[in-house]
Amino acid sequence: MCAHPRTTLAQVAAHAGVSPSTASLAFSGSSRVTPDTRARVLTAAEELGYAGPDPLAASLRRGRSGIVGTFVGERLLYAFRDPVAVQLLDGISEVLGPHGVGLLLLAGDTSRPGLDKLARIPLDAAIFATCGLEDDPALELLSRRGVPLVGVEGPVADGVVLVDIDDRGGTAELARHLHDLGHRRVATIAMPLRLDGSRGPVDEARRALVHYRDVRHRMEGVFDVFGHVPVVETASNAVDEGEWAGRVLLDVPESERPTAVIAQSDVLASGVLRAAAQLGLRVPEDVSVAGFDGADLPWLHSTVLSTVVQPTDEKGRTAARAVVELLEGRRPADVSLPVTVRLGTTTGPPPVTVRS
Repeated sequence: MCAHPRTTLAQVAAHAGVSPSTASLAFSGSSRVTPDTRARVLTAAEELGYAGPDPLAASLRRGRSGIVGTFVGERLLYAFRDPVAVQLLDGISEVLGPHGVGLLLLAGDTSRPGLDKLARIPLDAAIFATCGLEDDPALELLSRRGVPLVGVEGPVADGVVLVDIDDRGGTAELARHLHDLGHRRVATIAMPLRLDGSRGPVDEARRALVHYRDVRHRMEGVFDVFGHVPVVETASNAVDEGEWAGRVLLDVPESERPTAVIAQSDVLASGVLRAAAQLGLRVPEDVSVAGFDGADLPWLHSTVLSTVVQPTDEKGRTAARAVVELLEGRRPADVSLPVTVRLGTTTGPPPVTVRS
């Protein structure tokens, strides 16, 4: 049955044939409620689409918890290691901090609390910074609770304020730059299509399973210019994964080697640069490498990566400003922020042997 945001504990109690106080004890896990009664209450709650007592209403009498949940795309460690995730969170905290609001980071993998626990976490609002994850069960749960929601690059759903960038258009512009240079043998390295640990070449069946909006759009941007080029999926957005994927593409006979590799993040692209160096390939003379993000990667030293620059800090600030407006009772408009292509030292014409 469809969830109804106004379903009350009293309605659940009536449906289960118990008193509201007994229903409340059942949700709290009290030993004063028999297993059969608890099961009857939980079944009634499921049938009515009731996610559990609102912790704010229960403990703060319609007050504020001062907590905004921020869902990240992978493990929590990712939020502290990935420079783009760090920038995004910094932008969010820059705006929310003066409002006395704290961030609760929630992982995108199996280390996230289960839905039963998530239903009881008191949140004023939630930001989904999950790379446009489109089938996150937490989204429906929080919508049912009436928690104000903001999506960074997705998900696109009713009731979710969207803070977006043009992933597809930016990637296509970068791909056209490589096409104009003369490249025709191009491959792309993708961030995870799903968080299931898979890595390797992506076939049509695997591509149909992608459930991250930014991953899909960045692939489509390359396809718009070059058609369906080879795609290698990584298990996570990490330098080591980019290096592994780079070796898959580059450690082959020259006649099979792509002349340009477009990675879906600068972190992955820096791994490709490492793989090329280990294989004795010059960048960009032997292979061009490009990324996405415009991240600050100090370990590249004087190398300037050709990339699509996105306004990561501003994306975080915009998401946080949307949260503030929602908490003040206003509905902000969706926002699409611009991206730009920055040409660096890692792209050039294809090798002479290929052009001749």
